[in-house]
Amino acid sequence: MKQPSTYDKYLFFTVLLTVIFGLLMITSAAAMYATLRFDDQYFFLKRQLIYGVLPGFFALFFLAKIDYHIWKRWSVVGFIGSLIALGLVFIPGIGSSAYGATSWLNLGFITFQPSEMAKLAIIVYLAAWLSSKDQKQVGNVLEGLFPFVVILSFIGFFIYKQPDVGTLGVIIAISFIMFFSAGAQLSHIFAMAGLGSILFFILIRMASYRWDRFMTFLNPGDDLQGKGYQIHQALIALGSGSFLGVGLGQSRQKFNYLPEPVGDSIFAIIGEELGFIGTMFTLSLFIFLVIRGLSIAKNAPDEFGRLLAIGITSWIGIQAIFNISAIIGIMPLTGIPLPFISYGGTSLAFSLAAIGILLNISSQTIKIKYFRVQRIYMIYTLI
Repeated sequence: MKQPSTYDKYLFFTVLLTVIFGLLMITSAAAMYATLRFDDQYFFLKRQLIYGVLPGFFALFFLAKIDYHIWKRWSVVGFIGSLIALGLVFIPGIGSSAYGATSWLNLGFITFQPSEMAKLAIIVYLAAWLSSKDQKQVGNVLEGLFPFVVILSFIGFFIYKQPDVGTLGVIIAISFIMFFSAGAQLSHIFAMAGLGSILFFILIRMASYRWDRFMTFLNPGDDLQGKGYQIHQALIALGSGSFLGVGLGQSRQKFNYLPEPVGDSIFAIIGEELGFIGTMFTLSLFIFLVIRGLSIAKNAPDEFGRLLAIGITSWIGIQAIFNISAIIGIMPLTGIPLPFISYGGTSLAFSLAAIGILLNISSQTIKIKYFRVQRIYMIYTLI
C-alpha cells in the first residue's frame, strides 16, 4: 500500500502562493517610495526576503519535522519568555519606538516585535493548559474562567502598555475562540465579551488618537484631509480598481496619497491594481487557509493538537479579518498587517513558523489514518 503524503500539501502550497503574491504586491506598492527614500525600488522586497521569507520558511520546515507534542512541555517557558520579551521593550537602549508605540526590541544583531512571538506563545500555552482539563473543569468558574482571565491579564497588560490595542484585540479574540472550543460555557463567553467591550471602549476613550480613529469610523466623511485621510484614500484606491483594476504596478494612490501602502494598507493597493478580481483572489486564499486549518483541527490526534490547530488557524483568520475590515471601513483602523502579504519580517517569520507546527499536526493525523487503514488491511488478509 502506498503511504500518503506526510503533511497537508494543500495548506503548504496555499501559504507559499500567498507569500509569493505578497512579495509581488510589496514590490509594486513600494517601488516609488523605496526609490525616492532609498534609491532602490527593491529595498522593501530585499528586506522582506532577508528578514521574513528566509527565516520564516526555515522555521516552517524545521518545525514541520518536530513532533508538536514537545511544545506542550515547553509551553510555560515559552509563555514566560514572551512576557519577558514584552517587558524588555520598555528598557531604554533595548526597546525602540515606531509610529508612537514601543513595540520593538533592538538586540543589535536583530530587531523584532515580541508581540508577534507572544501570539504564538499564548496559543501554545492555552492549548497545553486547556487540554490538561476536562470540559467540566473548563466550564467551572474557579478552575476555568478565573485562571483564563488571569492569563490574558498578564499578556494584555504588557501589550496595552506599548500601546498596541490592535494586537491585544487579536490575542483576545484568538483566546476566546480557543476557550470556547475547549468547552467553556456560553454564559462565561458572553459575560467576558460584554466586559471586554466596555474595557476596550474605555481604553479607546483614554487615548486621543484611538478616539479619533473610532470617531472617524463612525463618521468617515468628516475631516478627509486629517483624521479620516487614510481610510478615505484607501476607499478611493478600492473604488478606482473597479472590476479588473488599473493594472499591476499602475496604482496612483501609492504615490504619497495612501499611508503605509506596503503595510496595513496593502489590501487597498491590491484592490486598486487588480480590482475586484484581485480582492476576491486574496479573500479566497485566506478562506482556503482557514478551511484547511479547521480540517486539521477536526482530525487532530489529540486535544492538544486540536486546540493548537484551532489557535493557529484563528490567528491567521482573525488578523486577515481585522486588516481587511479596517481597510474597507467596517471597523476602525488598527494597524494590523495582512498575514503573509503585508511588509514586516517579524510578522511573516512567526506566521510561517506557526504554519510549520500546523503542518506537523497534519502529518501526524495522516500517519494515524494510514496505520489504521494498514491494520484493517492486515486483518483482511489474515481472514
